Amino acid sequence: MLRAIVTAFLLATALAAEKPIPVKVVVVAMFERGADTGDQPGELQYWVERNHLGRVIPFPQGYHDLRMNRDGVLAVLTGVGTAKSASTIMALGMDPRFDLTKAYWLVAGIAGINPERASLGSAAWAEWVVDGDLAREIDAREIPAGWPTGYLPLRGSRPYEQPKPPNEGEVYHLDAALVDWAYRLTEKVKLEDSAAMRAARLAYEEANARRPPFVLKGDTVSSGTFWHGKLLNRWAIDWVKYQTGGKGEFATTAMEDTGTMQSLTLLAKAGRVDLKRVLVLRTASNFDMPPPGVSAAENLARMKLGSYSAYLPALEAAWKVGNVVVEELVRK
Repeated sequence: MLRAIVTAFLLATALAAEKPIPVKVVVVAMFERGADTGDQPGELQYWVERNHLGRVIPFPQGYHDLRMNRDGVLAVLTGVGTAKSASTIMALGMDPRFDLTKAYWLVAGIAGINPERASLGSAAWAEWVVDGDLAREIDAREIPAGWPTGYLPLRGSRPYEQPKPPNEGEVYHLDAALVDWAYRLTEKVKLEDSAAMRAARLAYEEANARRPPFVLKGDTVSSGTFWHGKLLNRWAIDWVKYQTGGKGEFATTAMEDTGTMQSLTLLAKAGRVDLKRVLVLRTASNFDMPPPGVSAAENLARMKLGSYSAYLPALEAAWKVGNVVVEELVRK
């Protein structure tokens, strides 16, 4: 295996010496359920099939082979979790076969949705990406009376301590003008609805949760743990406000985006990418808390990948909304 990776890297270096491949847009997907085409889709499949990403580029130093088309669109599959996303994006960013200096990056994947902000099948453009792992934690059964959570800042001794300690990767701020441009370009895109989604959202009391799916601006929490429940939803709302100085609003919960952002931040320092050309789009496959009358444990037990009531509509929304932006960027 090591010999194969070294051989591939040497070959890539030799090819890059000729002329690196210019990339216009990198589409970042996180998981796939089977093959890249022809079966039940994950986050990559619609991009491969609909954007004609027929060129397979070996990528042994990353999680999955790359896909590319003639328009300069390159798709990378990171794998699930911040460790895989960080290592895969760093491997791509340092690959001498590609010129990524002028590339735009679009993270497009499914997520849990805060019912206060949006409904199933909705698509949220994030301006803030907040880490849900870098912290201290005390088990909820042992927290002092009066504490709202056992989750503390990494350098803090109590919840939401002020002054807020310096940022060590707990929060990433995307280019606000670019995010706003993407939102305005796509805010009227009609998203897929279904009878199952209508039934699921009517169980919730929040006005936005009961709406048909729509495009919004909303920020994301990225953590390695798939969490669920009303109390953790409240924590995520407060955590995003705390980490962003009150500027962010929690909408979606995902598992990879801080890993991707950390690698892109370092790659930008090395002059390999432009950090002002990064977008994060997360679409709602499930609510992050149960409806009234259902416990968090009961609701979580119903959730299996591929069987969420909005699984396929969320994948559709990620491609449909994201592709409007990709097509516009390719024309630039």
